[in-house]
Amino acid sequence: MNWIKIVPVIFTFSVTQAFSQSKAVQISSPDQQIQVSVWSGAEGDIRYLVKHRNTIVIDTSSLGLTLADADWTRQLNLVSVSAARPVNDSYRLAFGKKSMVSYKAYQRELHYVNKQHAPLAVVFRVSNDAVAFRYLLTGKPAGIRQVVKENTGFSFPEGTSTWLQPMQVARSGWESVNPAYEEHYRPDVPVEKVGENKTGWVYPALFKVGDSWALLTESGLDSNYCATRLISEATPGHFTVGFSDPRETIPGKDYLPHGTLPFSSPWRVVTIGSLETIITSTAGTDLAKPAVLTNTSFVKPGKASWSWISSKDDFITYDEQVRYIDLAADMHWQYCLIDVDWDRKIGYAGIKKLADYAKGKNVALWLWYNSAGDWNTVKYTPKNLLLTHESRMKEFARISEMGIKGVKIDFFAGDGQSVIKYYIDILNDAAANGLMVNFHGATLPRGWARTYPNLLTAEAVRGFENVTFGQNDADREAEICTMLPFTRNAFDPMDYTPVNLYKVHSNTQRKTTNAFQLALSVLFLSGVQHYAESPEGMSKTDEAVKSVLRALPDAWDEVKFLGGYPGRYVVVARRAGTRWYVAGINSQPQAQKVLIDPTVLGKTKGRLITEGKDAFSFNIEEVSQAKSVEIKASGGLLMVLE
Repeated sequence: MNWIKIVPVIFTFSVTQAFSQSKAVQISSPDQQIQVSVWSGAEGDIRYLVKHRNTIVIDTSSLGLTLADADWTRQLNLVSVSAARPVNDSYRLAFGKKSMVSYKAYQRELHYVNKQHAPLAVVFRVSNDAVAFRYLLTGKPAGIRQVVKENTGFSFPEGTSTWLQPMQVARSGWESVNPAYEEHYRPDVPVEKVGENKTGWVYPALFKVGDSWALLTESGLDSNYCATRLISEATPGHFTVGFSDPRETIPGKDYLPHGTLPFSSPWRVVTIGSLETIITSTAGTDLAKPAVLTNTSFVKPGKASWSWISSKDDFITYDEQVRYIDLAADMHWQYCLIDVDWDRKIGYAGIKKLADYAKGKNVALWLWYNSAGDWNTVKYTPKNLLLTHESRMKEFARISEMGIKGVKIDFFAGDGQSVIKYYIDILNDAAANGLMVNFHGATLPRGWARTYPNLLTAEAVRGFENVTFGQNDADREAEICTMLPFTRNAFDPMDYTPVNLYKVHSNTQRKTTNAFQLALSVLFLSGVQHYAESPEGMSKTDEAVKSVLRALPDAWDEVKFLGGYPGRYVVVARRAGTRWYVAGINSQPQAQKVLIDPTVLGKTKGRLITEGKDAFSFNIEEVSQAKSVEIKASGGLLMVLE
């Protein structure tokens, strides 16, 4: 059940005639630890500032919008400010950090008019762990209104540290498939050294200001708007919200936000607090729209086998897929993904036969599709089947009748408004046919997994496939993985495709240990977790470890942060029912000591899995009291607490 209840409380309603333009409007979190101040500058522009306790996290920054036919960046009059109202929201997630989420915040709306007396509202919500705001365009509908620029700024103080991932240039890379959110995060860079970047930085973006951490993202993106990114300016520490590249669009359609009144921007969301706050916060889904699907009975999170990560293109064959269906059945995994060119190498009749074979083993199939269009030159098929509603409905109905349960759709065109609409249209049409969805070569989901529960995962990460492509990525795997729980995977499901326990089937050498790989099965969050292991590799895995993988939950009820620092190490505990799992990994050149205490999680004993005599074996021991454990360099641990 989803509901939002706004309960009125007694506050004084403010009107600009009653106070001067320079007087700041205050919005505070329920616990008073986060304070937002909003005021008007000398030129009638909107300014704001955010404090966490006594630390200025976001210094004086600008707000405002520019439309093709209207401007709300200067010469504005504040005509009214709503009373502070509590927002209480409770909702259930099919998968993610928590199964049940409770959200409480205070909301205030600031209503402005420009010199033509056209209205604009800025809506703020401040919870105990986040500041969020969005623009609301109201007034009488007058045809299509187009937003050409946001005047939204985020100014971080001198001394701030950053964890940022550069946005890829549109139509660049292999077969012109960029942007795909697949660069490395740059760890712990002083904001003074970030430099100007007009291509931008992706969300989520992480900042450390003194003892306070801030994770910046957006949520509630709908088909009216484009997805945005952060643009760093020449002034150190100053970032603005940037729109997509004009090339990031469906050919012949728009990339800029537009719609008929009223419509709103996505929420700009800044999670603020400690690293524990970042790990436990659900701000990215708190601000997303409630679920729009009336029937979610077909949405079933789970785990999947997948041949392509090991045997690549040449082995998308009937016999190879039988082997991976058998692997899924042996491991008690619900799914098997059949990747590129299945239509040409196996055919629809062969896929139906495979689906029937899999069903007999309690396994269901997912199928890969090319998003197609003129935005890249990818030759993989099936393609050109999803470009229109009519074609999608025909194809989705066909494979649904065959018993297919999900689709992996790859190589999208970027972040333009028409592409965002394409994503959402796919989600709706897939749901109408009882299909789950995995977006690859894709944008950050921005809370869509709450709004469209059939979106089980999305790539938008430099995942394990890159470890198989080149040694540089293999060398940096531990570093990037220790950043992802604090950044990319903080709110949205992530298809990293973890857990390679035997070897990489390429010319690269994996540098992380098997215990590191095993820990990723719990550390990383995805509604469908595709494992990067072959039948041969799994056959060489310790039986006790295989038993753990067979019994892993498909969704989590609770999360706790036990320690870490982005880019260095991370230890997280997740609960499903009465069982806790503790996962930790370390990217530092030296071992990291951590204290594992079962009693902190209400347990008296557990099974601890770490490295064995070498990086590719395991040590398994029973633990009944607090224990100091060393996580080796590029190593990991997994503990199961009954």
